[in-house]
Amino acid sequence: MSNVTAPKPMKPWRPTPKELLPNLFAGIFVLCGSWILIEFTGLSGKLGAFLSASILTLISVTLIANYKSGTNAGKNAFFGTLVAIGGILAILPVVSIIFTVLVKGTKGIYLGFFTTDMSLASVNDELTVGGILHAIIGTVLLIALAMVISVPLAILTALYLTEIKGPGSRLIRFLVQAMSGVPSIVAGLFIYSAFITGTGRGFSGFMGSLALAILMLPTVARTAEEVLLLIPSDLREAGLALGGTQWRTVAMVVVPAAKSGLVTAIILGVARIAGETAPLLFTTGGGDTVNGNPFNGVMGSIPFAIWKALISGSDESNARAWASILVLLSLVMVLFYTARKLGKRKI
Repeated sequence: MSNVTAPKPMKPWRPTPKELLPNLFAGIFVLCGSWILIEFTGLSGKLGAFLSASILTLISVTLIANYKSGTNAGKNAFFGTLVAIGGILAILPVVSIIFTVLVKGTKGIYLGFFTTDMSLASVNDELTVGGILHAIIGTVLLIALAMVISVPLAILTALYLTEIKGPGSRLIRFLVQAMSGVPSIVAGLFIYSAFITGTGRGFSGFMGSLALAILMLPTVARTAEEVLLLIPSDLREAGLALGGTQWRTVAMVVVPAAKSGLVTAIILGVARIAGETAPLLFTTGGGDTVNGNPFNGVMGSIPFAIWKALISGSDESNARAWASILVLLSLVMVLFYTARKLGKRKI
């Protein structure tokens, strides 16, 4: 039996003073340089401090890497740090928005905010009266009607572009892509001129749903098309080989296989229209009472309630507006989270 000596335990790595010295000088350079830039160049505020620190960090990291490991390491450190700074810059606005809405929105949440409407109160009244029940119900009805109108049309359009590929496919695809860039206010003005003033009808939730459906349709159609294109052709060929017609194969094989992706497309479409305000200004009338009939009478919504409260300008109205923004932002974030979860499922 051979004697096997146990390996000596490795000592934990400890940086030497020679290795720490460049990092120490870099930290001093960033701190002092940032102070100088903020003090003498006008880069004041949080954004100015971040930009100053980012520029000086980029320079110091590049110089340290170049000093320690050569030119190639310096270039690699430069671009790596630049990408990291760009990522942080992209995240900062989102974090700032969420933090601001949470801080200001929670101040406007009070007992009865979700259970009462504004029929007996104004946006300038104390925060102990009134609420956004009418806006929540109105938003839910508007989105539900918009889904009923746009989802079947969008999915049928996607099926036509991916499965039928008949005459006019290129034109239809171009029009769907062009509709994605239509400003939301144009959709509201179109419904206002064509269905409200053009026919003598009044404001209603149904008119708002028509405008929202115009905005939702291209989002759902384009996403559904991309999802259907991911379905392997082998599944279609197998369905046809078993004697099924094209539409039976599409209905029984292709659509069930793309089910989770189609649900994701619908949720993304809903998130696209949930916060739209401009179309609703011209179509719904923005009522302050609960209206369960979208085909008769004005109807409130969360975006309209936010707009109405903000233009008033009082402290109470601003608090109501920020609280409504918090509710709307929570709704949109839940929808995007749901879409992300469904999108991770295998098709």
